[in-house]
Amino acid sequence: MKVAVVDPGSGNLASVLRALRRAADEGGSGAAITVETRAEAVAQADAIVMPGQGAFAACRRGLDAMPGMVEAVDEAVTRRGIPFLGICVGMQLMVERGLEHGTTPGLGWIAGEMAPMDPRGLAGEPLPLPQMGWNGLRFAPGSHPVLAGLEPGDHAYFVHSYALSGGRPEQILATADYGGPVVAAIGRDNMFGTQFHVEKSQFVGLRMLANFLAWRP
Repeated sequence: MKVAVVDPGSGNLASVLRALRRAADEGGSGAAITVETRAEAVAQADAIVMPGQGAFAACRRGLDAMPGMVEAVDEAVTRRGIPFLGICVGMQLMVERGLEHGTTPGLGWIAGEMAPMDPRGLAGEPLPLPQMGWNGLRFAPGSHPVLAGLEPGDHAYFVHSYALSGGRPEQILATADYGGPVVAAIGRDNMFGTQFHVEKSQFVGLRMLANFLAWRP
Protein backbone atom coordinates (compact mmCIF):
# COMPACT_ATOMS: atom_id res chain seq x y z
CA MET A 1 0.00 0.00 0.00
CA LYS A 2 1.40 3.36 -1.08
CA VAL A 3 0.47 6.41 1.01
CA ALA A 4 1.38 9.79 -0.47
CA VAL A 5 1.76 12.70 1.94
CA VAL A 6 1.31 15.82 -0.16
CA ASP A 7 3.62 18.65 0.86
CA PRO A 8 2.05 22.10 0.35
CA GLY A 9 5.03 23.70 2.11
CA SER A 10 3.33 23.72 5.49
CA GLY A 11 6.30 22.75 7.64
CA ASN A 12 4.80 20.04 9.89
CA LEU A 13 5.65 17.03 7.77
CA ALA A 14 8.13 15.37 10.12
CA SER A 15 5.60 14.88 12.91
CA VAL A 16 2.94 13.70 10.45
CA LEU A 17 5.32 11.15 8.95
CA ARG A 18 6.35 9.85 12.38
CA ALA A 19 2.75 9.45 13.49
CA LEU A 20 1.68 7.76 10.24
CA ARG A 21 4.59 5.33 10.30
CA ARG A 22 3.95 4.47 13.95
CA ALA A 23 0.26 3.93 13.21
CA ALA A 24 1.19 1.72 10.25
CA ASP A 25 3.58 -0.32 12.37
CA GLU A 26 1.17 -0.74 15.26
CA GLY A 27 -1.73 -1.52 12.94
CA GLY A 28 0.28 -3.94 10.83
CA SER A 29 -0.72 -2.28 7.57
CA GLY A 30 2.75 -2.44 6.03
CA ALA A 31 2.08 0.85 4.28
CA ALA A 32 4.90 2.59 2.43
CA ILE A 33 4.54 6.26 3.43
CA THR A 34 6.40 8.94 1.51
CA VAL A 35 6.29 12.71 1.11
CA GLU A 36 5.46 13.64 -2.47
CA THR A 37 5.71 16.86 -4.43
CA ARG A 38 5.24 15.24 -7.86
CA ALA A 39 1.77 14.83 -9.30
CA GLU A 40 2.75 11.56 -11.03
CA ALA A 41 3.63 9.92 -7.71
CA VAL A 42 0.40 11.07 -6.07
CA ALA A 43 -1.58 9.69 -9.01
CA GLN A 44 -0.17 6.23 -8.23
CA ALA A 45 -0.92 6.30 -4.50
CA ASP A 46 -3.44 4.05 -2.74
CA ALA A 47 -4.20 6.75 -0.13
CA ILE A 48 -3.47 10.46 0.12
CA VAL A 49 -2.77 12.56 3.22
CA MET A 50 -2.59 16.35 3.09
CA PRO A 51 -1.32 18.08 6.24
CA GLY A 52 -1.16 21.83 6.59
CA GLN A 53 -0.53 24.58 9.05
CA GLY A 54 -0.45 28.34 8.78
CA ALA A 55 -2.70 30.29 6.42
CA PHE A 56 -5.25 28.87 3.99
CA ALA A 57 -4.07 31.09 1.13
CA ALA A 58 -0.41 30.13 1.61
CA CYS A 59 -1.19 26.40 1.58
CA ARG A 60 -3.31 26.80 -1.54
CA ARG A 61 -0.43 28.64 -3.23
CA GLY A 62 1.86 25.79 -2.23
CA LEU A 63 -0.46 23.28 -3.88
CA ASP A 64 -0.79 25.38 -7.02
CA ALA A 65 3.00 25.72 -7.27
CA MET A 66 3.40 21.97 -7.86
CA PRO A 67 2.66 21.32 -11.56
CA GLY A 68 -0.44 19.18 -12.01
CA MET A 69 -0.85 18.46 -8.29
CA VAL A 70 -4.34 19.89 -7.79
CA GLU A 71 -5.58 18.02 -10.85
CA ALA A 72 -3.90 14.76 -9.77
CA VAL A 73 -5.35 14.92 -6.25
CA ASP A 74 -8.82 15.84 -7.48
CA GLU A 75 -8.86 13.05 -10.07
CA ALA A 76 -7.64 10.45 -7.57
CA VAL A 77 -10.10 11.46 -4.85
CA THR A 78 -13.26 12.46 -6.69
CA ARG A 79 -13.10 10.12 -9.70
CA ARG A 80 -11.20 7.05 -8.52
CA GLY A 81 -12.29 7.08 -4.88
CA ILE A 82 -8.81 7.01 -3.34
CA PRO A 83 -9.04 7.53 0.47
CA PHE A 84 -8.05 11.07 1.45
CA LEU A 85 -7.19 12.54 4.85
CA GLY A 86 -6.84 16.30 5.33
CA ILE A 87 -5.22 17.56 8.54
CA CYS A 88 -5.74 21.10 9.89
CA VAL A 89 -5.30 23.45 6.89
CA GLY A 90 -5.26 20.31 4.74
CA MET A 91 -8.81 19.78 5.97
CA GLN A 92 -9.69 23.42 5.38
CA LEU A 93 -8.64 23.14 1.72
CA MET A 94 -11.36 20.51 1.22
CA VAL A 95 -14.10 23.17 1.43
CA GLU A 96 -15.33 25.72 -1.09
CA ARG A 97 -13.29 28.74 -0.01
CA GLY A 98 -11.17 30.28 2.72
CA LEU A 99 -11.53 33.84 3.99
CA GLU A 100 -8.08 34.21 5.53
CA HIS A 101 -6.07 37.04 3.90
CA GLY A 102 -8.78 37.54 1.28
CA THR A 103 -10.98 34.98 -0.44
CA THR A 104 -9.17 31.92 -1.74
CA PRO A 105 -10.86 28.99 -3.51
CA GLY A 106 -10.60 25.58 -1.91
CA LEU A 107 -10.93 22.20 -3.58
CA GLY A 108 -14.72 22.39 -3.34
CA TRP A 109 -15.36 18.86 -2.06
CA ILE A 110 -17.17 19.91 1.11
CA ALA A 111 -19.81 22.64 1.43
CA GLY A 112 -19.00 25.83 3.32
CA GLU A 113 -16.18 28.24 3.90
CA MET A 114 -13.44 28.75 6.46
CA ALA A 115 -14.44 31.90 8.32
CA PRO A 116 -12.90 33.80 11.25
CA MET A 117 -13.93 32.47 14.64
CA ASP A 118 -15.60 34.73 17.19
CA PRO A 119 -15.78 32.61 20.34
CA ARG A 120 -17.50 34.07 23.40
CA GLY A 121 -17.52 33.06 27.05
CA LEU A 122 -20.57 32.71 29.28
CA ALA A 123 -20.69 36.45 29.95
CA GLY A 124 -20.20 37.33 26.28
CA GLU A 125 -16.51 38.09 26.66
CA PRO A 126 -14.25 37.21 23.72
CA LEU A 127 -12.18 34.06 24.15
CA PRO A 128 -8.51 33.97 23.09
CA LEU A 129 -7.59 33.12 19.53
CA PRO A 130 -6.19 30.94 18.20
CA GLN A 131 -8.01 28.16 19.98
CA MET A 132 -4.92 26.34 21.20
CA GLY A 133 -4.78 23.16 23.20
CA TRP A 134 -6.81 20.08 24.02
CA ASN A 135 -10.54 19.92 23.46
CA GLY A 136 -13.10 17.13 23.70
CA LEU A 137 -14.71 15.71 20.58
CA ARG A 138 -18.45 15.30 20.08
CA PHE A 139 -19.63 12.68 17.60
CA ALA A 140 -22.03 9.78 17.32
CA PRO A 141 -20.28 6.51 18.25
CA GLY A 142 -20.03 4.19 15.28
CA SER A 143 -20.77 6.98 12.82
CA HIS A 144 -17.56 6.67 10.79
CA PRO A 145 -14.79 4.05 10.39
CA VAL A 146 -12.02 6.61 11.00
CA LEU A 147 -13.55 7.34 14.43
CA ALA A 148 -13.82 3.66 15.39
CA GLY A 149 -12.53 2.85 18.88
CA LEU A 150 -12.93 6.41 20.13
CA GLU A 151 -15.47 7.72 22.62
CA PRO A 152 -17.28 11.06 22.71
CA GLY A 153 -15.28 13.31 25.01
CA ASP A 154 -11.91 11.97 23.88
CA HIS A 155 -9.53 14.90 23.48
CA ALA A 156 -7.61 16.12 20.44
CA TYR A 157 -5.13 18.95 19.97
CA PHE A 158 -6.30 22.11 18.18
CA VAL A 159 -4.50 25.24 16.94
CA HIS A 160 -6.71 27.44 14.73
CA SER A 161 -8.49 30.78 14.39
CA TYR A 162 -10.74 29.89 11.44
CA ALA A 163 -13.53 27.32 11.40
CA LEU A 164 -16.02 25.87 8.95
CA SER A 165 -19.13 27.99 8.44
CA GLY A 166 -22.13 27.07 6.30
CA GLY A 167 -21.39 23.36 6.19
CA ARG A 168 -23.94 20.63 5.53
CA PRO A 169 -24.94 18.66 8.64
CA GLU A 170 -24.34 15.31 6.93
CA GLN A 171 -20.76 16.34 6.11
CA ILE A 172 -19.93 17.39 9.68
CA LEU A 173 -18.63 14.28 11.43
CA ALA A 174 -17.44 15.71 14.77
CA THR A 175 -17.54 18.98 16.67
CA ALA A 176 -15.86 20.50 19.70
CA ASP A 177 -16.91 23.37 21.96
CA TYR A 178 -15.05 26.65 22.16
CA GLY A 179 -17.49 29.41 22.95
CA GLY A 180 -20.04 27.37 21.00
CA PRO A 181 -19.87 24.46 18.56
CA VAL A 182 -16.79 24.30 16.35
CA VAL A 183 -16.49 21.86 13.46
CA ALA A 184 -13.75 19.36 14.29
CA ALA A 185 -14.05 16.78 11.49
CA ILE A 186 -15.69 16.71 8.08
CA GLY A 187 -16.08 14.22 5.28
CA ARG A 188 -18.09 12.37 2.70
CA ASP A 189 -17.58 9.25 0.60
CA ASN A 190 -13.82 8.52 0.63
CA MET A 191 -12.82 11.87 2.17
CA PHE A 192 -12.13 12.67 5.82
CA GLY A 193 -10.65 15.80 7.35
CA THR A 194 -9.75 16.95 10.87
CA GLN A 195 -9.44 20.53 12.05
CA PHE A 196 -7.26 19.25 14.90
CA HIS A 197 -3.75 17.87 14.54
CA VAL A 198 -4.06 14.09 14.60
CA GLU A 199 -0.26 13.80 14.66
CA LYS A 200 -0.17 15.68 17.99
CA SER A 201 -3.24 14.05 19.53
CA GLN A 202 -1.50 11.03 21.11
CA PHE A 203 -3.73 7.93 21.43
CA VAL A 204 -6.69 9.55 19.70
CA GLY A 205 -4.62 10.64 16.73
CA LEU A 206 -2.75 7.34 16.37
CA ARG A 207 -5.99 5.41 16.50
CA MET A 208 -7.52 7.61 13.81
CA LEU A 209 -4.45 7.29 11.59
CA ALA A 210 -4.49 3.49 11.95
CA ASN A 211 -8.20 3.52 11.13
CA PHE A 212 -7.57 5.65 8.07
CA LEU A 213 -4.84 3.33 6.79
CA ALA A 214 -7.22 0.38 7.16
CA TRP A 215 -10.21 2.22 5.66
CA ARG A 216 -11.58 0.84 2.40
CA PRO A 217 -14.46 3.16 1.46
